[in-house]
Amino acid sequence: MSSPLNGLARYPIVQAPMAGGASCPPLAAAVCEAGALGFLAGGYKTADGMYQEVKRLRALTRRPFGVNLFMPQTGHADPAAIETYRGQLAGEGTWYDVSLAEEDTAGTSDDGYDAKLAILLEDPVPAVSFTFGCPAPQTLAALRRAGTYTIVTATSVDEARAAEAAGADAVCVQGVEAGGHQGTHRDDPQADATAGVGLLALVAQVREAVGLPIIAAGGLMRGSQIAALLAAGAEAAQLGTAFLPCPESGAHPLHKKALTDPLFPHTELTRAFSGRPARGLVNRFMREHGPYAPAAYPQVHHITAGLRKAAAAAGDPQGMALWAGQGHRLARALPAGQLVEVLAAEIAEAQSALNDMQKRSTS
Repeated sequence: MSSPLNGLARYPIVQAPMAGGASCPPLAAAVCEAGALGFLAGGYKTADGMYQEVKRLRALTRRPFGVNLFMPQTGHADPAAIETYRGQLAGEGTWYDVSLAEEDTAGTSDDGYDAKLAILLEDPVPAVSFTFGCPAPQTLAALRRAGTYTIVTATSVDEARAAEAAGADAVCVQGVEAGGHQGTHRDDPQADATAGVGLLALVAQVREAVGLPIIAAGGLMRGSQIAALLAAGAEAAQLGTAFLPCPESGAHPLHKKALTDPLFPHTELTRAFSGRPARGLVNRFMREHGPYAPAAYPQVHHITAGLRKAAAAAGDPQGMALWAGQGHRLARALPAGQLVEVLAAEIAEAQSALNDMQKRSTS
């Protein structure tokens, strides 16, 4: 099971950095200890909050791990559209008894990127990945000099080429099946009506376009799927939803339960909760507000933050952001270390079966 992460992990398995609390130090530590690559999510945290999690993870494992950063958002949302959507959510505010005033977000459109980057350059971690864009070449070069393996998320061939040109060590190719936010480098509302590219097709396209190692991400729940993508040209696979129900995950219990609850049979991409396309389980909030949500990230994220917290506190999954990939019904509530071992065994079994088929076809 060789992978470009041979120096970082035993298995070609990466635990996705899920912002919002799911990818906490206990989960990443358990994944790392089992031989895969665990990740912390730097998004939505202060620079110090991120650093405190790094220190906590280091106390839990000596194995390599990664940290994910959100790239600064440079788009300009329409203030009128934001206010219209705030008005649309007025009933939600009354129902949950929370204010819809946007949180104090001065200077937060960059998610504290520079401060977080400075910490990771001063006190390097083994791997850093980037979402919502591609860092400048000098940033990637500085991280490389610090001994950090860099990964850029891409949702298209063009984005993968940009990552290669900038000097990334690897590209995380994200298919449309992926749960949570689509890591597009540019948020284009005109593309909302166009179906994204499936992971298997996208990996094949990127494999022919760039020479970087590929980490495949998007709806993966079984080792046999990982083996198929390794055969298609990926060198590792990143899984998020698969790790959500693990006891070490920081996801809300209602979120974990919803993954296999018949009340939530499918997922869709929506801007309802954050203003950026993200895949989640279809619930009341998404159905009622998704069609009207503007392209306004992170403003919408901050406006709905209080509503999401209140819904969780009230035990109401219909008002929560239940991020999940398309394979969510295959979720297994196993301890993270055991899940890694099961996935590794499934990969080995699938690869062995493929080898046997190839031998029979040539005999």
